[in-house]
Amino acid sequence: MKLGIVGAGTIVQPFLSATLEVNEIQLEAICGLEKDKERMEQLSSEFSIPNIYYDYAQLLNSELDAIYIAVPNHLHYSFAKKALNAKKHVILEKPFASSYQEASELIALSQKNEVVIFEAITNQYLPNYIKTKALLTQLGDIKIVQLNYSQYSRRYDQFKQNIILPVFDPKQSGGALMDLNVYNIHFIVGLFGRPRQIHYLANIEKGIDTSGILTLDYPTFKCVAIGAKDCQSPVAINIQGDLGYIHSDMPSNVYGTFEFGLNHEETQLYNEQTQSRLTYEIDAFVRIVTQQDLDFIKKANEQTLLVMEILDEARKQAGIKF
Repeated sequence: MKLGIVGAGTIVQPFLSATLEVNEIQLEAICGLEKDKERMEQLSSEFSIPNIYYDYAQLLNSELDAIYIAVPNHLHYSFAKKALNAKKHVILEKPFASSYQEASELIALSQKNEVVIFEAITNQYLPNYIKTKALLTQLGDIKIVQLNYSQYSRRYDQFKQNIILPVFDPKQSGGALMDLNVYNIHFIVGLFGRPRQIHYLANIEKGIDTSGILTLDYPTFKCVAIGAKDCQSPVAINIQGDLGYIHSDMPSNVYGTFEFGLNHEETQLYNEQTQSRLTYEIDAFVRIVTQQDLDFIKKANEQTLLVMEILDEARKQAGIKF
């Protein structure tokens, strides 16, 4: 599979490293802005990428099978739409789009053009997450689910000085919800499906959520998802049932070693991951495309749309306008 890369942000280098672990991927091109020329050349050299483009149209006109899009959030829709119209398969970084409407249009366009669009949401493809799904029934009736992904951002220091970078810019679809809590939401709905209700209480500064608490109400249990970029604490994942629990002190995008404990029994540690977290999602994308697994991508896209619904409603409640 000939793959082109769009973007030069912090996620691009680990993504490229992960592609080296996937034999089916052939890195063909990278595309960025002229101001990032030095960065583009460094990545091209480090990962033996033969072609560099500074014009997205030229990249799309080249002989590529798929495009990995890692541009700022507010550009996801326009870049993905152009790639889909060029009949390229798309790996689209999280958050999938700026709104449910944009997301639904992209998914409909991918179906029309008979190509795959795939949200790069790491936790869904991690062996530890898959193992957690298998263990859930042993926990009995789920009562409480709690995820906290709080990570103080150095960009918040600049934000307080009125230097607004994309992650804190409502005009660029920023905020803690879109940057961190989106992982928590995917983690939860991937296990439990659609909540009955959601409520978002956010700390709002300059029109954006720098941190917030999202509650998700299910018929028989309650969830809380915390995402913060203006403060930090130990991260945690807890799933509590009346027969036992699952706990991890890893963030929901990594979900490394986790503890499984049943009432009155010794706990067990699990870690079934032997590759980088990004490798698993790339493997999944390649398999979906090469095997034309339409059922799988249909379910993945449906989950993406559900998450976008939740994000839209949460921002509406908090008064965040993109």
